[in-house]
Amino acid sequence: MIRFLVVGLLLYIGYRIIISLTSSKKPLARPAGGREPGEETHRDPVCGVYVSEAAAVIGRHDGQRHYFCSMNCLEKYREQLDHSSPS
Repeated sequence: MIRFLVVGLLLYIGYRIIISLTSSKKPLARPAGGREPGEETHRDPVCGVYVSEAAAVIGRHDGQRHYFCSMNCLEKYREQLDHSSPS
């Protein structure tokens, strides 16, 4: 009786090894944050969140690009510029 259990267990282990070697590999899930490896990120100057270039709202000031996580942060940044500029 024990021989049948051992033989059955060995057959099952062999079957699982063969299946794992022949099965197609699943693609890896995207890393946390939703960005691809090697994709450049920038820090939002208003709230400090890091955002990828593809997902960013881009604003320009003095010829420089600034990356924002949302339109709200872009609008807050523009309001800060309006209040800090001399009139």
